[in-house]
Amino acid sequence: MSHHNTAFQQLLKPLSRHEFEGLAKQHHVGQKLRSASRWDQFVGMAMSQLSGRQSLRDIQSNLEAQQHKLYHLGAKPIARTTLARLNENQPAELYEALFHKLLARCKSQPGKHKFRFKNPLYSLDASALDLSIKLFPWAAHRDDAANVKLSVGLNHASDIPEFVALSDGNENDMVEGRKFCFPKGSIVAFDKGYVDYQWFANLTKQRVSFVTRLRAKAVYRVLKRRSINKKAGITSDQVIEFSSAHAIKRGAPKLRRIGYRDAETHRHYQFLTNNFTLSAATIAAIYKDRWKVELFFKAIKQNLKIKAFVGTSKNAVLTQIWIALVVYLLVAFARYSAKEGWTVQRMLRVLQLNLFERKARVEIFNPSPPLKQKDQPQMKLVL
Repeated sequence: MSHHNTAFQQLLKPLSRHEFEGLAKQHHVGQKLRSASRWDQFVGMAMSQLSGRQSLRDIQSNLEAQQHKLYHLGAKPIARTTLARLNENQPAELYEALFHKLLARCKSQPGKHKFRFKNPLYSLDASALDLSIKLFPWAAHRDDAANVKLSVGLNHASDIPEFVALSDGNENDMVEGRKFCFPKGSIVAFDKGYVDYQWFANLTKQRVSFVTRLRAKAVYRVLKRRSINKKAGITSDQVIEFSSAHAIKRGAPKLRRIGYRDAETHRHYQFLTNNFTLSAATIAAIYKDRWKVELFFKAIKQNLKIKAFVGTSKNAVLTQIWIALVVYLLVAFARYSAKEGWTVQRMLRVLQLNLFERKARVEIFNPSPPLKQKDQPQMKLVL
């Protein structure tokens, strides 16, 4: 294989360098960069995401060690002081824009969720990225806590976060969640933290189905009782109407309440949906499948650098997070070269060990089995 085809270089192929430079010009402040470019910054930070580098000095040393391989990426090693300055001063919006450019390419890749219905399926959730209040006072939302909130709408067919927003830790999950424009005909699963009657009405008007949990103190009346399948764990299936003054004022639509008892845990759940077509058992299974978005958060927190930061300003933190999300998309894009059933989390772990290996991507994710040694004929002892 050609000497410059490292796994890292192949991973970056979906990125258009021409588009990157165009975005870099749009998102630039101050004088012209001389000692290093935004591309050098991106390559250095992306490498650190995949190789687990802990500090700016660590990043610089690793880049210098791989200098001849960086040449073929059109990049060069970057001094830690220069990298710190770029992370501090140059807009993180470049990498947010790059994320959405790459996302448009990833959406074209084939994918299929586990259910029979053809509707796109999403899970909506938010996770706090904890920060030290002493080092990151700008992120404080209590006297003793600081964080940045990452909101995600994850596509179950591709495991790709098609909707992403970063916000202050003290902001309610609903603020960013309501901004996501899910496609007509899609189904979205979310927990009780997103219960909002007006938003339910808007989703219904947009022909977007949702599945969530019914709050314990919700006030409603039953309009109709539907037949149930007790063998599937369904205890009730009703058409309901919220009757509180708050719900009426917010325009709450008529919804479907489903009671479900889990056969393994024996816990009882009450689900709420505006979908009157799918079976009650399928609605319960959709909500259960929202664990995928929790696995997404687990994967990026365990395998990418979004818990320890190499800069303390808000711009430096957002730069690191957006680059981590770009890297996640690149790995998700590469998943189509891997064996069926491989998760993005598993691929991230493999890439950490093979980042600068001169192997084809297919060989990295689908290694050939070792050749079996043929039995050697036994030597005869001649007397």
